[in-house]
Amino acid sequence: MIYRLDIRPDALADIEEAAQWYEEKEPGLGVDFARIVLQAIDTISPNPLIHRLRDRRRNVRWLLAPRFPYRIAYRVQNELITVFAVIHEARHGRNWKRRL
Repeated sequence: MIYRLDIRPDALADIEEAAQWYEEKEPGLGVDFARIVLQAIDTISPNPLIHRLRDRRRNVRWLLAPRFPYRIAYRVQNELITVFAVIHEARHGRNWKRRL
């Protein structure tokens, strides 16, 4: 099955906000963060069901970003993968639940 990938504007804003924060801490780190997170998102498409369900009722799965403490929250409906949040691991779950 071929899946389509949709990255919601909120998720892109999450990436941009975190990248700016990392860039302020160390030049170049924000660019690395954005690149790594987007590469991680690209790995979802070939097999999106490989990651464990984190919320069965909402059909939400998480992918942990390499090197950075961020969760990429997405769900799969039919042939569409929707990435709706990129959230720091320390944040509470209700932050992404509001976006569904």
